[in-house]
Amino acid sequence: MTTAGTHTFTWEDPSPVWLAAAHLSGLEIWRAVARGELPRPPIGASMDFGIDAVEEGRIVFRATAAPWMLNPLGSVHGGAIATLLDSAVGCAVHTTLPVGVAYTTLELKVNYVRAVPHDAGDLLAEGTVVHRGSRVATAEGRLTLADSGKLVAHASTTCLVVEPRG
Repeated sequence: MTTAGTHTFTWEDPSPVWLAAAHLSGLEIWRAVARGELPRPPIGASMDFGIDAVEEGRIVFRATAAPWMLNPLGSVHGGAIATLLDSAVGCAVHTTLPVGVAYTTLELKVNYVRAVPHDAGDLLAEGTVVHRGSRVATAEGRLTLADSGKLVAHASTTCLVVEPRG
């Protein structure tokens, strides 16, 4: 006998975040999202990310391993892991950007070092900026099991810093 489950989620209109970017820095935006004053992005709602820490050049997301994230072998799918890490490293870069400046990911590299079991519980994705120049930023990320601190994957990114057109 097989059992099935469902994964449903509700997200808020993300446009208040886009509009806030006209008068808030990236750090201010992420602090407002962490406080619930701005909606989290739909990807955060779909994967049920929480925010444990936000500071300039660093952000920590928390998510719980869930049955809908599993691959055919019964561990958390690499795509879910990559999504957590991509969010952490990109948002870490965002926390360094002033009002009106955006970014986009140019490259993401993920290294998987151990399987994440279906019952792993909470996962922490920490992103930290390594370099933030005027046109390019780089960041590193680590995904760990919250209860043991064991590393399960790490990542690096290169982002393009996009200044407003004048």
